[in-house]
Amino acid sequence: MGDKIRIGICGTGGIAHSHMNNYVKFSDVEIVGACDIVPGKARAFLDRYDLTNVPAFESVYDMIKNVEMDGASVCTYNTTHAECTIALLEAGAHVLCEKPMSFTLQEAVEMVRASRRTGKFLTIGFQPRFDFMRQRVDSIIQSGALGKVYYVQSGGGRRRGIPGGTFIDSSKAGFGCLGDIGCYSIDECLHAIGYPKPLTVSAVATDYFGKNPKYWPEPDKFDVDDFSVAFVRLEGDVTFVFKQSWAMHADSLGDTLWLGTEGAIKIINGFDELRRPSRVMYFTDINGQHLDSYIEANVPFNAYTTVRPRDMWEGKMRSFVDAIKTNGPAPVPAEEILYNQAIIDGIYRSAKLKKEVEIEIPEI
Repeated sequence: MGDKIRIGICGTGGIAHSHMNNYVKFSDVEIVGACDIVPGKARAFLDRYDLTNVPAFESVYDMIKNVEMDGASVCTYNTTHAECTIALLEAGAHVLCEKPMSFTLQEAVEMVRASRRTGKFLTIGFQPRFDFMRQRVDSIIQSGALGKVYYVQSGGGRRRGIPGGTFIDSSKAGFGCLGDIGCYSIDECLHAIGYPKPLTVSAVATDYFGKNPKYWPEPDKFDVDDFSVAFVRLEGDVTFVFKQSWAMHADSLGDTLWLGTEGAIKIINGFDELRRPSRVMYFTDINGQHLDSYIEANVPFNAYTTVRPRDMWEGKMRSFVDAIKTNGPAPVPAEEILYNQAIIDGIYRSAKLKKEVEIEIPEI
């Protein structure tokens, strides 16, 4: 490994720009190649960043054959995450794969196996983990202040927010809102409590808005979910209620909530009457009295400038580069996100079969 970390970009669509916008700011990173299956797309992507001397390719295999990489970003559509990630790991590159980790649980298992086999780490692109308020909430829950957490629910959802493009094509995305933003909700809820193993899932997924021309201009092309809800049983007698939506007749699916035997945390989604954004509340009892309070974020402060929380995308990309320098560990370990993928896979199967399903995770 030289003075600069050599990075390749696999897939040069919209999300790849969020990666590149940060890579080009890092003085210790060199972009050595990019690939995309659409002819000319990778070349145009690189030229946009004035990387005219960096080679462009039309497949990940051509890029692997022609350039040496210390690490690579996988920014392709969901159903190709596994193939591209495994190829890059076997070529000797550490990999940052965009979310969701994969389409099927078995694909995720094969990705983890490839990481272990090659000795190269695999990290998954959950940038909300680097949000300062998210980290504050995680630290309180992980401190044990809530006692035993026995119930968790996700909230949020979009009033209107179907993204279009490959997101609504099941052959490329695999699933809709479940994989697009649902994986974020699962990670937010379960990372804070150490990702207990999922056991069973009972789920429903619908496409009422995407299939309705009143709400979506191309209903004939829409073949994924735009709403999903699930009841998930987790190891340790923990109940997880999952909800997510791209479109609905409501401002929110509710608040995000962790209930514990000694306290609770609630993220109030949406805006209050003063137009303040999501707030976080902490509930507990002290000396027999209820204590209900707001949680303030711990943000680095410079009295001569202003409050400047670290950009979560910068944190995501910086942590990847720094981890390459030390040969790991992965900032967001694939072994952990395997449980996230198992839940998504279970929700997908349960919704299709219209019954509760068991989650069985193969040995790694």
